[in-house]
Amino acid sequence: MGAVHDFGSLIISMRHQGRTIADLSGTVINARVRILFMIVVVIGLWIVLAIFGLVIATIFKLYPSSVIPVFLQIPIAIALGIWLKRGLPMILGSLIAVGLMYASIYWSAGSDYGAKDGIFPSYLTNYLSDIGIWTLILMIYVFIASVLPVNVLLQPRDFINSWQLLIAMGLLVLGVLIAHPPIVADAVRLVPDPSASGTPAPPMFPFLFITIACGAVSGFHCLVSSGCSSRQLKTEADAQYVGYGAMLTEGFLATLVIVACTAGIGMGASGGGREIWLSYYQQWGGDAGLGAKLTPFIDGSANMIAAIGVPHHLAITLMGVFVASFAATTLDSATRLQRYVIAELVMPKPKPGGTQCAKCNYPRDGLPTDAPCPECSGDQWIGRLGLIGKTRKLVANRYSATLIAVLTASVFALSDGMYEQYYPNVYVIGKVSGGQYTPYEHYGYRVYRTKLVEGTTRMEIEKAAAFNRELSPEAASIWFDLPPLKSRLKFDFTNAGLGGLTLWPIFGATNQLLAALALLVITVWLVKSNRPYWVSAIPMLFMLAVTSYSIILLSRGFADSGNTLLMGISILMFILQLWIVIEALILLKSRKKEHAPT
Repeated sequence: MGAVHDFGSLIISMRHQGRTIADLSGTVINARVRILFMIVVVIGLWIVLAIFGLVIATIFKLYPSSVIPVFLQIPIAIALGIWLKRGLPMILGSLIAVGLMYASIYWSAGSDYGAKDGIFPSYLTNYLSDIGIWTLILMIYVFIASVLPVNVLLQPRDFINSWQLLIAMGLLVLGVLIAHPPIVADAVRLVPDPSASGTPAPPMFPFLFITIACGAVSGFHCLVSSGCSSRQLKTEADAQYVGYGAMLTEGFLATLVIVACTAGIGMGASGGGREIWLSYYQQWGGDAGLGAKLTPFIDGSANMIAAIGVPHHLAITLMGVFVASFAATTLDSATRLQRYVIAELVMPKPKPGGTQCAKCNYPRDGLPTDAPCPECSGDQWIGRLGLIGKTRKLVANRYSATLIAVLTASVFALSDGMYEQYYPNVYVIGKVSGGQYTPYEHYGYRVYRTKLVEGTTRMEIEKAAAFNRELSPEAASIWFDLPPLKSRLKFDFTNAGLGGLTLWPIFGATNQLLAALALLVITVWLVKSNRPYWVSAIPMLFMLAVTSYSIILLSRGFADSGNTLLMGISILMFILQLWIVIEALILLKSRKKEHAPT
């Protein structure tokens, strides 16, 4: 499904001047669908920008040896771009660039970074967390990378990353063949232990199909295919390799990731490694943070690579750089795509009788009807602009649109430092002794209540409730008599940077909703083009059914937990999906009537 999805998005975009699939939905279906589709895209990209910045920042904090090689890729990529632009041999330039990248990894892996808590001085971390600082640095980087022409940084860096991908996959395959690590994970674990009361694991169906994305089918790929890749390919013949073949390669990479997390993670451990696997995957909804999700893959992959003779510390750095590099690719591609979407949303629409170029304002007077703009070779014309039109065009400018994308993502990422949740009145049920709260039911004490300080924060309560992990999750309900949570502004950024996690629970469904809608647009385009449409219609129907069911389940869960924000967004996503499907069905029904035999 993923290969059909990526290839279809790429081909349609190539045949429509590289427009994004969201913008094309207005041409294929109607203008209303275009607006609805773009709302879904903006929300999805907003989450991607906040989360992948957090992923890179977490990698840098957990594996400091990856920082220097990742940033050294920037000048190496720029130099490679200059090399290729001057017509120098590509193979030689590639060997030099890749060699320099791995030389930086080797040097950094052997450097002593000590046991410091972070690389930033205290006069910065007293006001902003390490994660927050890295987030701002990365947002500045993606702004610069996204406004530069693609051949300056994006293309050569991604070209280097493609070699890094192939080399890493080759090393992992060799590690599997040589070490043959046994799988230490459970074959099936239908009901993982909840980490706390109220956090049961969701059903395997449909959540398995909205959790595994990039190795199977991912809505983000339709945006990259139609917004970035389509503008860089020379011929449609290349789309078979870039759109279809690359997705199959990513599916193979996903298989290696599973092997690393289920087998590689236990290599070299006493007792077969099962305890290590359980430390990461025994519970659902654990509170160990993002690092606990990244560590199994990086450590498990490093264990497999070390089996072929690569020093373990070098393998750790290699995989840390690998993950951070591809997260950076996703980050600046998402920024560029968000820029395209913002521009497509606000840019004045071209008109057949337009009097000036939509790109450079060159006057059309005296030019033949079908002639392109002599200044910029553009082929879209708009009418004369008033104040609102000029403002819209200013916002659509590459710098303005990118700035909007970066600023909103930064605010979102740091939003957890702008407010806190607290309980206005909190009562402890049980005996207070030595700073610990002894539940009365376990020791036979008479029920009484002790009032805590008004305004106790949620974090303080959770810390107090965690004093004895041996108690069952059900016992948590008798520790405290808690009123509804309230929120208040605080503007304390010393622990900020995790704001993206606020919307992360709905990212999987949003991402797969994008895939379903892209397949819908592809199907309608195939129908209107009188081509076989079943190749995209079958996966479209499956994706629509799975995402609809998952969004309904998510909405119910958010309603039960009182999370009105996520419940509202989930309901909005369901309405947008239903609306777009209805618009497409109306179009297809009217087309069937038009072509009905008489």
